[in-house]
Amino acid sequence: MPRIRSFPPVADDHATILILGSMPGKESLKQQQYYAHPQNAFWKIMGDLVGAHPALPYPQRLHALNAAHIALWDVLHSCERAGSLDSDIEQEEANDFAAFFAKHPNIAHVCFNGAKAEQSFKRFVLGKQELPPLQFARLPSTSPAHAGMRYEEKLKLWKKTICSHL
Repeated sequence: MPRIRSFPPVADDHATILILGSMPGKESLKQQQYYAHPQNAFWKIMGDLVGAHPALPYPQRLHALNAAHIALWDVLHSCERAGSLDSDIEQEEANDFAAFFAKHPNIAHVCFNGAKAEQSFKRFVLGKQELPPLQFARLPSTSPAHAGMRYEEKLKLWKKTICSHL
């Protein structure tokens, strides 16, 4: 199985919220962009919340996240995975969150984009890396594989969590 690597974090000095995915999928890796699959609801949700609409060029979407004090990264630095499904992830290696939070001391809230991101963080980061005091929240996955929840329901939960920390 191929070993894949995540992207660098998207964060500036003013970030107060960190949204964590698990690992970029095939389309994201191909395009070298977070949440590049056209059916992933992430950018649609971010468009509705902070103006990072999917129709905008990718650099402008990232700028809108930064302007809203939102950082974006993945829990895993690398893993083995044949496709794009989180359930196929093996041989995980976590990113260096101790160094990340040292560089971004204003971040107090971590939101997980789905269960796999939260599970990986708990398994490979908590208790293994030195972290500042943080508040955690798991949000419904924006992945098209998580089709059991309507967009409106996902948006409501994301809005409640993200907007309460902006």
